[in-house]
Amino acid sequence: MTETRQLLIVIPALNEAACIGEVVREVRGELPHADVLVVDDGSTDATGAIAAQAGAIVARLPFNLGVGGAMRLGYRYGRAHGYDVVVQVDADGQHDPRYVPKLLDALDDADIVIGARFAGEGDYRVRGPRRWAMAVLSMVLSWVAGTRLTDTTSGFRAANRRAIELFAEFYPVEYLGDTVETVVTACRRGLRVRQVPVAMRRRLAGTPSHSPLKATIYLGRALTVLVLALLRR
Repeated sequence: MTETRQLLIVIPALNEAACIGEVVREVRGELPHADVLVVDDGSTDATGAIAAQAGAIVARLPFNLGVGGAMRLGYRYGRAHGYDVVVQVDADGQHDPRYVPKLLDALDDADIVIGARFAGEGDYRVRGPRRWAMAVLSMVLSWVAGTRLTDTTSGFRAANRRAIELFAEFYPVEYLGDTVETVVTACRRGLRVRQVPVAMRRRLAGTPSHSPLKATIYLGRALTVLVLALLRR
């Protein structure tokens, strides 16, 4: 089926010069009907220039705001230019753009669709405190959303116009707020959140920074963000 909705792919990027060009070219190849916006989140390397050379629209932030701040700009751009759907894709190549049509199909019955890594497709695994945090988050946010959510921290997401309008006005910049708090806020505003299974790939370049200390910090932050999101009005 030919996609008739106006689609914007938003890629928040910080110092991803090693892989952003390939990511943009792959997205444009798989989704030729979509526009690609790379939000250069205060990079100190050539991320923005390489993204532009690969064919992306580039918005440059003067300093680093984090994924939340970059995505808020992306949603505001999407609203200002009349896009029907905004899809968030990571700049490191872990999100496979071939799954985007699957996310779009699920928007027929939802306002926000999460590409879930732990829903039966692929072999992505986490261990230790990160796993515990994700389990608690999934349990509580499934209750909030009224549907089973297994990967509430996934940044691979599609949002329709209702969600774009909400996120253009409200999108937290705090760490994990862009995933956890947005789900709580969307559900409280009556938006429907669903998930579809996706497989996660390895980074195209660089290495993720994981350690027992960072995993423990992640656990504390995740649970703190969840509690604050539930208490906030």
